[in-house]
Amino acid sequence: MKATVLEIGVGKQFARLQQAASQAKPGDTLLIREGVYPGGDYIEKLQGTEQNYIVIRAAQGEQVIFRGGSQAFHLTDPAYLKIEGLIFEQQTSNGVNIDDGGSYDTPAHHIVISNCEWRSMNATGNNDELKMSGVDSFTITRCRFVNGSPGGSLIDMVGCHYGIFSDNYFENGGSNCIQAKGGTAHILITRNRFINGGERAVNIGGSTGLQFFRPLETKYEAAFIRVVSNIFIGSNAPIAFVGAVQCEVANNTIHRPVRWAVRILQETVGNGFLPCGNNSFHDNIIVFSSAQPAFNIGGNTAPETFSYGWNLWYNPDNVSWAGPNIPADDKDPARIIADPLFIDTMNFIPSSLSPAIGSGSPEIADYSDFNGRQFSTIAAMGRNRARGAVELYSTQSLSDNSLQSSILYPNPTSGEVFCALSHGIIMPYVTLTHSVNGNSFLLPVLWRENGISFHCMSIPAGTYFVQSGQNVLGKIVLIR
Repeated sequence: MKATVLEIGVGKQFARLQQAASQAKPGDTLLIREGVYPGGDYIEKLQGTEQNYIVIRAAQGEQVIFRGGSQAFHLTDPAYLKIEGLIFEQQTSNGVNIDDGGSYDTPAHHIVISNCEWRSMNATGNNDELKMSGVDSFTITRCRFVNGSPGGSLIDMVGCHYGIFSDNYFENGGSNCIQAKGGTAHILITRNRFINGGERAVNIGGSTGLQFFRPLETKYEAAFIRVVSNIFIGSNAPIAFVGAVQCEVANNTIHRPVRWAVRILQETVGNGFLPCGNNSFHDNIIVFSSAQPAFNIGGNTAPETFSYGWNLWYNPDNVSWAGPNIPADDKDPARIIADPLFIDTMNFIPSSLSPAIGSGSPEIADYSDFNGRQFSTIAAMGRNRARGAVELYSTQSLSDNSLQSSILYPNPTSGEVFCALSHGIIMPYVTLTHSVNGNSFLLPVLWRENGISFHCMSIPAGTYFVQSGQNVLGKIVLIR
């Protein structure tokens, strides 16, 4: 079957996404041209095949915005679908809604969303930027989620399974940045940055009507969720286990939560529902300065069944701090209470003198650090892995010799910068570091067909090194 490009836009074959989707076949690309599109499209059974995904994407170098409406679009029973390079804003219900149409035995499946941006809701209640119900085998990567509804989540999952959230940027969540409930299981959340993530930046569990669980007989809100190698800055509680079992939170860097570092709660009880327990919290760095206890424990939970170990704690505002209130017996004999000695509090790279280096648990991690490098590299040299999200490698000097094969243009510039990449996966933001005074600025990126762009209008004039993680992409001159 021959693949077709179906163009959407003013003067094109189709005016709206919904119209093009009704004609799409496996292997087709729904190519959206630059413009602002109203929300409200409903698309049912948009299904490719394992060999021929259907692709919805913005045209190369063009900005496509879905603005307003109750929802940008609602996908029911999609399968083998990719969504790339779109922007969503000002929806009044859910930004994008993907579900199984209520047919719990036939989930939506094989969905890949990349390089998209959700940048503000026009809602105040329990509304989500990305709502997924009954979605299996999915990947959300290199996306930005900012300014959620005060009562909702940036991403909300109900009964979803076998998914990955990697290399995304979250800021100003409402209640949550990511919530996994209703029997959600086998989810990996890794290498994401969470800034001011709301009440619970990652809510492992939650509260769902039993009729919405997938499968219906499930006796937990969440299970087998792995939260590894992420950076958390702020939020009332970066991590919450709520009716969760067999979940792991490891090698994260948690910086100055507002109230608690971790909450252990139970919101659904009775009917054989399992208490929150048998989870693990290990190899994390927590810089904690709240007057609250580090752990907040609710009723009907089993905190004594958790595994706690190899964490590093530091309270910069109280040098005599005795440490966290680890639930039940002290099950973290390897814990360290000391300054982690970060090089900076933006990328949280540990210095060579950091007590986090080489002091983590002896098992070699089966996941990479925040910058995509393996913890096992250090372990192979006879040292344990690091604690926290970032493993120490030889520190790159900011010099012309360390520049990667990237092209930054225009250069000099006073506004938007484009970067053509010929290597690796870039993070959802870049760091600009002044070549003289060392001042740094964190800027979100927009993804293009062959690279990225970022806006520098608010940055003072000067010469800057541009970094993604620990990789130096180039040098740019800003003029005013």
